[in-house]
Amino acid sequence: MPPPAAARAAPIEHYENFPVASWLCPPHLRAPIAAIYHFARTADDLADEGQASAEQRLADLAAYRQALKDACAISLSTPAPTSASWPQVFGPLARAIADFALPPHLLHALLDAFEHDVRMTRDGGAYPDMGTLLAYCANSANPVGRLLLHLYDVQDAPALARSDAICTALQLINFWQDPSRDLPRGRNYFPLDWCANTGFDPVPFMRQPSATAAASADAMVRLCAADARARMEQGQALVHRLPGRAGWELRLVVQGGLRVLDKLEVLGGAVLHTRPRLHWWDAPCIVWRALLM
Repeated sequence: MPPPAAARAAPIEHYENFPVASWLCPPHLRAPIAAIYHFARTADDLADEGQASAEQRLADLAAYRQALKDACAISLSTPAPTSASWPQVFGPLARAIADFALPPHLLHALLDAFEHDVRMTRDGGAYPDMGTLLAYCANSANPVGRLLLHLYDVQDAPALARSDAICTALQLINFWQDPSRDLPRGRNYFPLDWCANTGFDPVPFMRQPSATAAASADAMVRLCAADARARMEQGQALVHRLPGRAGWELRLVVQGGLRVLDKLEVLGGAVLHTRPRLHWWDAPCIVWRALLM
């Protein structure tokens, strides 16, 4: 018997570079993976979409966190509760928490990251160095990989470290393919010490590019791409640790990320005006590289 509507995740409609609960995922894990995705996606929308003030976004995220606490409070014998505001999120998520004992602290870490993002944008903040940006990624990205490993019952330290490397790389790729959208919103994910070392200042470059500024932008973007590529390669051995179709799913995720990096390296500083995207014609390259891993 299928679960009631409130316990089913809504279809995935956002554009994504990487597969989410695809047909390669084991059927019994598609529902919890979709529930985790929609939890994170909806929180991201609360933090980032629309015209709400920072104070309203933080209030919405606080209410969302309380709904998460309510979902985590149920037991296996209790029907999954639904949030009055987000039943399509917390119905499926409560069932996934109950059925798979998802670690609540990883879900709360994601909300910590979204709240941090709202405050950073409100205050016009930036990341002084790579260490502070990586600390943010530890909450904004790495918990997702750890939640998926939990579903696959893979919990050894090397696997967790490799998952963190891949998730951090994916988060950095997302940041550095999106400056054309993030910078106008007051979000700068280029570490300031790297900017100083390359002579790159993104805001004047976006307003009035010059040959000198373009050279520093190219250097900065390629430095960022090289860093994300090294992290992805550090973690990619995880594809051989996951069983069956899960390993193949991860191969496509890794190669999808590396393909975006290929495009970033070609664009260089032009990424501040043009967002690289994956298209259907990238699929043969991604699949071929996945087969060779």
